[in-house]
Amino acid sequence: MADVPETRIFSADEAIARLRGAAHPKAVNFYAMYSSVLGGIVTDPALMVVPLDDHMVHRGHAVFDTATLVSGMLYQLDPHLERLLRSAEMARIPLPFPPQQLRRIIIDTAAASGRRDGSVRYWLSAGPGGFGIAPTECVGSSFYAIVFKAESYPDSFYTEGMKVVTSTVPIKPPFFARLKSNNYLPNVLVVLEAKERGADNGIFIDQRGMVAEGSIMNVGFVTKERVFLHPSFEAVLSGITVQRVFSLARRLVEQGELKDVVITDVSVAEGQRAAEMMLIGSSIKIAPVVQWDGKPIGDGKPGPIAKKLLQLWHEDVQTATDQLVPVPYPKAG
Repeated sequence: MADVPETRIFSADEAIARLRGAAHPKAVNFYAMYSSVLGGIVTDPALMVVPLDDHMVHRGHAVFDTATLVSGMLYQLDPHLERLLRSAEMARIPLPFPPQQLRRIIIDTAAASGRRDGSVRYWLSAGPGGFGIAPTECVGSSFYAIVFKAESYPDSFYTEGMKVVTSTVPIKPPFFARLKSNNYLPNVLVVLEAKERGADNGIFIDQRGMVAEGSIMNVGFVTKERVFLHPSFEAVLSGITVQRVFSLARRLVEQGELKDVVITDVSVAEGQRAAEMMLIGSSIKIAPVVQWDGKPIGDGKPGPIAKKLLQLWHEDVQTATDQLVPVPYPKAG
């Protein structure tokens, strides 16, 4: 034991200094964080911390959601916040503040970041209070929100298309699949498995053998009869983005580009016979899939409907006033 260095004990000032010195290079992409434990917002990444005894950390007893910050506007904040509240009710997490205050905190955190583009993620947790399993030990639920640089995907995902595989990772039971909780280990394993198999993402199959969803994305198809097809939501998360995409797809029905939008069970065989396939989510937007389990989807190239839906989405985040919440940034000077 003589060669093993003694473990240091830091004072509060030393610990804060060490935290600042230990901030990794990617921390420059974290712009502002609200913590109900602190009771306010910090903009120093070194101080964007969560108590270890928060049940969010050691039990995963928390729910979360994410809104997109585009050109100084929060896109679809209210639908995302409504889903957060539904998830909190399912997870039996009481609200630390009324919904309107949670909404105000998210907007204020976005303003404090000074960023006009990015992502805003927020969590409701059973809160700190101990290391047991029952939330009765918690001193009260907690709320956190952070503004960070939006995840970016390779341009090739959109210009050349993505490759997916059928995942062998068991899907969450329907109740937990519809609940947007912090328990994302199956989702992580889906991506790791896909990468190991030379693909970009994996497709969950539900307990009945039907197509479910991607790692953190919904899955859409266009049949050879030009019907936009999406799996039923019995065993998957009802994505806010895909719900908006349904509206955009119905515009294409009105324009004659599509014949219909149908939500129903989709078998693997039916999905693989589709003319187009796409992954849909708030971070990836609409990305075409051109290969599934080594076999081409359609002609093996990004299809026209995926391209048109992505174009409509980009227009929507700039012009859909009913979906945009302005961020009140501090005035210069």
